[in-house]
Amino acid sequence: MSLLDVAIVGYGLAGSVFHAPLIAAEPRMRVAAVVTSSPERAERARQEHPGVRVVSHAEELFAAPAGIDLVVIATPNRTHAPLARLALDAGLPVVVDKPFAVSVADAEDLVARAERSGLALSVFQNRRWDGDFRTVWELVRTGKLGRVHRFESRFERWRPVPKGGWREIGSGDEGAGILLDLGSHLVDQAVTLFGPVRSVYCELDRRREAITTEDDAFVALTHTSGVRSQLWMNAVAPQLGPRFRVLGSEAGYVTYGLDPQEDALRSGRRPDDGLPWGTVGPERWGVFGAEPDFAPLPTAPGDYPAFYSAMAAAVLDGAPVPVDPRDAVTTVRLLAKARESAAAGVIVTA
Repeated sequence: MSLLDVAIVGYGLAGSVFHAPLIAAEPRMRVAAVVTSSPERAERARQEHPGVRVVSHAEELFAAPAGIDLVVIATPNRTHAPLARLALDAGLPVVVDKPFAVSVADAEDLVARAERSGLALSVFQNRRWDGDFRTVWELVRTGKLGRVHRFESRFERWRPVPKGGWREIGSGDEGAGILLDLGSHLVDQAVTLFGPVRSVYCELDRRREAITTEDDAFVALTHTSGVRSQLWMNAVAPQLGPRFRVLGSEAGYVTYGLDPQEDALRSGRRPDDGLPWGTVGPERWGVFGAEPDFAPLPTAPGDYPAFYSAMAAAVLDGAPVPVDPRDAVTTVRLLAKARESAAAGVIVTA
């Protein structure tokens, strides 16, 4: 069996917590190289992945790419497109963490480069493999909700004191702000479920004085199918709303709380540790039905490992990539339209 040697560019939260454990758990991959300029992170990479090659700068990696089969870009948002471009130009398949790019032009350029070179390119939209989202997907696919007319999705947190990182003190042009950060997930999920969008409305607010970009956002999408998606992103919610509330002509579904896979990864767990992965107990199940008949509905297991399993198949077997990068171009375009709507205070055509 062929083994893919993977290089991770960036070893902060995204690289070390989200990507590296999933790559290490995939039987056809291994973490072969890490790019980080931090001595502390370099040492952590060596401890967590014995034998890993550590370099300080991406240019050093791309100047000598022999022995690397796949590059993962897990750096700050503004650097995603430039680094992915360098990797593609070096002849390497690429996974880009979300957001795919800060601008639509950069996103389109990456797709064009990958298509010209015949290289696999995908985007780490891991929230497609959240258990609650997989549950909603199945309800929609099987028609158990009837004709869906409204989809509500929230990613809310209570962080009254800013952390002070680049996501909070940068500018929108640099990829900072909650719209691009969490909106990349929520918009992708809505379009995955309900397809093309006809119009966009958005509200952006900065609630905390110590930050320079939005920490409270609302996006309303009207899909060409007629479904209305209402998406909330918030870092200052003292009480959290439902994660999903989906209303159809026959039934509805409501669920609270976040998928457990992120917390599992942050705690140091790996999907191949022999314990159940991505599951939630009955006390966390959502509720399905219509007045007066409601019942708990088991949540499908979350499955982040499926992303890198599919990526291995794409590179080694020629299978489709797990997330089509053209989907990510659509997400970047819709987020740009959302910012345009917020600036003008009007609904804009998608």
